[in-house]
Amino acid sequence: MIDDSVGDARSELWFAEPPGFIALPLDALLAEPGSPAAEGLRVAVAPLLDAVPSELARQGFVAQLAQGQQMLAALCQFGTVHCSVGLHRDDVDASGAAAHLLSFLTITWHATAAAPRAATAARAVTASVGRSRIEYVDLPSGPATLSETMLGPTPGSGLPQLPLLQVHAHLPHPDCKRMAVFTLSTTVPARRGEYRAILRQVVETVRFADPLAAEA
Repeated sequence: MIDDSVGDARSELWFAEPPGFIALPLDALLAEPGSPAAEGLRVAVAPLLDAVPSELARQGFVAQLAQGQQMLAALCQFGTVHCSVGLHRDDVDASGAAAHLLSFLTITWHATAAAPRAATAARAVTASVGRSRIEYVDLPSGPATLSETMLGPTPGSGLPQLPLLQVHAHLPHPDCKRMAVFTLSTTVPARRGEYRAILRQVVETVRFADPLAAEA
């Protein structure tokens, strides 16, 4: 399936996501009040609000939506341009204890010092503390690095006390002045091999020029 965004003149990279990922409509979720996009979000959410059984539950839903919007806005302030939620069935655990697996995929632009792309990709992982399983790869889009980090919530933060595995891919842009960082996050580190394979599958599709235009 080809998304309409492939023809967006503002696009700066192209990629494909495997099944199981749903892109979040950032333009609609973070639209200015009173704008057409904000009205579209209101219309889309209205049936969900109507289906909520009580006013208390309705207020809780609205509060969670607002919190999600605040978190997405914070990500976008740091250069995030794409977010997707991944939902997959755990076909490894036969016990059914973890029947469904959630993940979160983001793409963030980072400005970099002008340098050869291979050097930028290497510097992105060697200059950071706590990275493991570092791998240097040559993708169709150019040199890149894959790495992993393990994080945990701060005590007292109110967040679930679960380990957070993040698999990163750093892809320097051909202009040698910026870098696209793909991050796949999950609270199921036991499935690190599968999630690393998913992220590698995604970044192998990345192109910094419109692939459809090139084919034409």
